[in-house]
Amino acid sequence: MINQLVFAYFAVVILFSAIMTISRRNPIHSVLFMLLLFFHIAGVFVLLNAEFLAAVQLIVYAGAILILYLFVVMLLQVDRETKSSRANRFWPWLTAFGVIIATEIALLVLRGSFPGENGVMMRTMPGTGVKELGIELYSKYLVPFEIASVLLLVGLIGAVLLAKKDAKE
Repeated sequence: MINQLVFAYFAVVILFSAIMTISRRNPIHSVLFMLLLFFHIAGVFVLLNAEFLAAVQLIVYAGAILILYLFVVMLLQVDRETKSSRANRFWPWLTAFGVIIATEIALLVLRGSFPGENGVMMRTMPGTGVKELGIELYSKYLVPFEIASVLLLVGLIGAVLLAKKDAKE
């Protein structure tokens, strides 16, 4: 019963923050609502006993991608109060697709067809947890992991240099 209440809380906050993310005109406010969204999605993963996915959600999305969005907004100096007639043109289509997706989700919930037996999520096998993944990642795959991190760092530095060069002109 308590899990259902906590899930309902997460679901309401996720829906609210998703709507606020796409409806705010100020890009900084949108990024902050997206941060709230990512944290609550990680909470849903914790409820599903998927701690690794929750950690990846926080590290990759809330930690890396969200900061990248923030840097792009700040480096490009996006006008905070821009109105786009092009975006307003697509609202009927976006609303129709939103209603279709919400209907599909409602039908799935009413049917009760979820993964696992009798609607209960399957448990993970022993030895497939976060600890085992960490040992495998930092022992066997340490060099590819470090190469990927250096490539991402070089890409970030290159983007900052290009943005600074454009700002000086």
